[in-house]
Amino acid sequence: MSLIQSVDELLHFNLSWIAIILCGLPIIKEAATCLYEEFDIKADVLVSLALIASVIIGEIFAAGEISVIMTIGALLEDLTVQKAQSGIENLVKLTPKQARIIRDNKEIMINADDIEIGDIVRVIAGETIPVDGVIIKGQGSIDESIMNGESLPVDKYVGDDVLSGTINQYSTFDIKATKTSQDSSLKRKIYISWQFKTNKRCRYKFK
Repeated sequence: MSLIQSVDELLHFNLSWIAIILCGLPIIKEAATCLYEEFDIKADVLVSLALIASVIIGEIFAAGEISVIMTIGALLEDLTVQKAQSGIENLVKLTPKQARIIRDNKEIMINADDIEIGDIVRVIAGETIPVDGVIIKGQGSIDESIMNGESLPVDKYVGDDVLSGTINQYSTFDIKATKTSQDSSLKRKIYISWQFKTNKRCRYKFK
């Protein structure tokens, strides 16, 4: 801080004002916009009050410090959101478009979104499981890394639950759908990731 003070004295200008103008004013503007449009008091509003109060009482350095720290935090948050966006895109790519179901002892292809609870779905080796269900015939080794991060495949047998979005590594088995495609684990994961992305600035809310 003494170095900054020395530079300030040399330039006859408080460098903290640069941080306040470049970093603090955008925070105040965003806070005012959110407060006007959503009527919610969020982190940006509280930070803005702290900035304004610091300036009023003459703590210019503190105001500049808050501005810089919050801006760095916002940049890190944006990087996290970008990763979440990439994750959403990968999840969407994993969503099966079609599925094999057994009706009247015949295997037919239908739109995965048309699967109903109780339908018998056949999953062959290398396919992504289209819907949550329970194995009723056969067995397989399931890659569940997309859902729980587990790197090793998990062996599944008759009576075991399987999740949509996971991948059957080998063999063929039949499952009985316990949920529709729209209510599947994969669709919920996509929705949660999307919510995180769209509400990244609504996580700190005070009623």
